[in-house]
Amino acid sequence: MTQSAAAPHRTRAAEQGRAARAAQWFRRAASSDGHERHTLELIGKSTLAAAVAWVISYDVLNATSPAFAPFSAVLIMQVTVYQSVAQALRYVGAVTVGVAVQAALGLLAGPDLLSFVLVALAALAIGRWRPLGSQGSQVATAAFFAFSTFVSATSTSEGLTQLGQIILLVLVGCGVGVLVNLLVLPPLRYRSAEYGVHALARSLCDLISDIYPALREEEGLDKERTTHWRRRAASFGSIVSQAHSSVSTARESFYYNPRRLLRGRHGHHTTFDGYQAVIDALERVSYQVASMTRSLDQEQDERGGREHRRFFHAYGDFLASLAHITDLFGEIDEDHLKDQAQRLCASAGEAREVHEQLVRGAQDSSLRLSDPSCPYGVLLAEAARLMDEFQYTCDVLQQGVDRATGQEPST
Repeated sequence: MTQSAAAPHRTRAAEQGRAARAAQWFRRAASSDGHERHTLELIGKSTLAAAVAWVISYDVLNATSPAFAPFSAVLIMQVTVYQSVAQALRYVGAVTVGVAVQAALGLLAGPDLLSFVLVALAALAIGRWRPLGSQGSQVATAAFFAFSTFVSATSTSEGLTQLGQIILLVLVGCGVGVLVNLLVLPPLRYRSAEYGVHALARSLCDLISDIYPALREEEGLDKERTTHWRRRAASFGSIVSQAHSSVSTARESFYYNPRRLLRGRHGHHTTFDGYQAVIDALERVSYQVASMTRSLDQEQDERGGREHRRFFHAYGDFLASLAHITDLFGEIDEDHLKDQAQRLCASAGEAREVHEQLVRGAQDSSLRLSDPSCPYGVLLAEAARLMDEFQYTCDVLQQGVDRATGQEPST
C-alpha cells in the first residue's frame, strides 16, 4: 500500500479512535457519579442559568447591555453551592466598586483620558483588596465597561442610569446562577473526601509495595532503585495537598445544599472530620515513608552477611503488612466504613506483631544497632515511627466511625 493510499486509512482510524473515546466518556458519565457526569451537569446548569438570565435582561428589562446578566450567571456557577454564594457576593462587590469608582471620577473629571487613567489607577489598586479574592480583577473590568458606557451616553443622567443598570444586571445574573445551582441538581461532593483518602493511600501503597519485595531479595539494594524510591516519596506533597482540597470541597458541598437533608444522618458532615483526621495521619505517614527511603538510599553496609539479609527480609515482611493497610485505606467506601474500620484495626494489630518480630530478631542478632554508620538502628527507629503512625491512622478512622454512628469512641 502506497503512502498516499495509507493516509485515508490512518485518518479514518484516528477518527474512529476519537469517536470511541468520546463514546466511552459519555458511557462513564451515564454509569457513574464521577468527573464526567459532574462536567455535564455543570455545562447543562450553566446553559440554563445563562438562558434564564438573558430572557430576564433582554426581554423583561430591555437592558442596553443584556450580556452582563448571562455572563455573571455562568461566572459564579461553582463546584459547590457555598462557593457560588461566596463568589457571587465577591463579584457583586467588585462590580459595584468598579462602577462606583467610574461614576465618582467620571462626574468629577469628565469623560476624558485623564479620567480614564484615574479610573484605571483606582480600580487596579482596589482590585488587590484581599476580601475580594479571585474576583478582584473584576473591579477594573467593571470600571472599564462602565467608562465605555458613560462615555457613549448622551447625557450625564443617562450615563448614571446605565451604570446603575450594569449593577442590576450583575445582581440578576448572580441571583439566577445561585438559584439554578441551588435548585437544579445542587452539587453534593461528599464522595470527594474518600477519593482524597484513596489517592493518597494508593500512592503510599504503590511505593511500599515496590520496596518490600526488593528488601526480601538476596542480592540487596542498588543505588538506582533506592534513589527512585526517594524521589517518589518526595513527590507526596502535591498528593497530600489534593487530598486536603478534596475534603474541603466535600465539606463545602453540604453548606446551603438542600440535598443534604435527603441523606439524613448517614453521610453527615461529621464524617468529614474523620476523613480529615485520616488524611492528616496519612500525611505524617508519608513523611515517615520519605524518611525511610532516605535511610535506605544512604544504606552502604556490607552485603551478603546472613544476619544482614535476615534483617532486611524481616523488614520487608513488616513493610508488606503496612502495604496491606494502605491497600485497605485505598478502598474506603462510606457505605461499608464500619466494617472497613474494624478490618483496618485488625490489620494494624497484625502489623504490630510483625514489627515486634522484626525488633526481637534484630536485638537477638549481632548487628551493630547502636552504630550510626550502620543502617539497622536508624531503620528500626523508622519502623517504630511508621508503626505508631499507621496505628494512629487506623484508630482515628475507627473513632470517626464511632462518632458518626453515635457510639462511644473505641479505646
